[in-house]
Amino acid sequence: MFDSANVSIFAGSGGQVFAERMCKYMGKKLGSSEVITFSEGNTFVRVNESVRDRDVLLVQPIGLHANDEFVEILFWMDAFKRANAHSCTLVMPYFGYGKGDKKDEPRVSIRARVCAECMELAGADRFVTMDLHAQQLQGFFKRPMDHLYATFMLAEVVKKLDMSNMVVVSPDAGYAKQARKFASMLNLPIAIGDKERVDHTENASILEVIGEVKDKDCLIVDDFTISGGTLVNLADSLVARGARSIRAMLSHNIISASGVRKINASRIECVYSTDTVSNPNIIGEEKFKTISVAPMFAETIMRYYNYESVNDMFNKLPDKVVQAGFELAGLKL
Repeated sequence: MFDSANVSIFAGSGGQVFAERMCKYMGKKLGSSEVITFSEGNTFVRVNESVRDRDVLLVQPIGLHANDEFVEILFWMDAFKRANAHSCTLVMPYFGYGKGDKKDEPRVSIRARVCAECMELAGADRFVTMDLHAQQLQGFFKRPMDHLYATFMLAEVVKKLDMSNMVVVSPDAGYAKQARKFASMLNLPIAIGDKERVDHTENASILEVIGEVKDKDCLIVDDFTISGGTLVNLADSLVARGARSIRAMLSHNIISASGVRKINASRIECVYSTDTVSNPNIIGEEKFKTISVAPMFAETIMRYYNYESVNDMFNKLPDKVVQAGFELAGLKL
């Protein structure tokens, strides 16, 4: 039984909905706090209740407003530490700066490493996140981290679809390993797109598709999309090679408004994603369906405080987590 007496959960400006869903699963009340953004862009945060000697959890993705949300995290950590919190865990469902994980051209910053170090220096004692852009990003953090995977919850969505003629498609070789794990989990074949990106315009060209897709129901899997360009270009390539239908599945959905329009005008029938980022651009859009992973995060935290194995949860995702994930997001298939 989870003893939450000494645990307080707070939400940053970008994590309100996700935090409320976690609290509902855990039977907790969300802590009182506020964020004020002044006219010149200055950010002010305040905790409205005592956190002295308490284990504090802050829920805040670095998503659609990356710079503001990142700076806000630093201020929250400082506020909690100055209020004598016993520990500070950052629940960061999406780490937007994870894309900056290497120095692959001259005179550029490894942004993910800078962010990791700053959050730790500000006071974060532990991290809980999901589907980092690259596995090696975990090495940028010196503090303990629980790295969760969206594939376990997304697989539950796929199981409710007709998989008899389905093939999993990775948009590029870089995501092929994750796509292969996902396909193996569902006992499905895999195809891989050969993608070329020549600049930072968030658009990429699909040069070739490796694998059999003719007369197949294709399921494109990726960790995120912003412009929708890669998904649409790959969908066009799959259709040109005789694919019967196209769906897409994302760990995180940070798509822009123009990207939504691009998807709506494409041959992609549906885009499934998790709720790690509250994206107003997909609200009311019929092609976009969301499943909540807030229960998975909540279950992980509960197991941590109960000294139970987190790894066991991924051998078979508990039915209560799956059911809550569907119900909280109102997903119906």
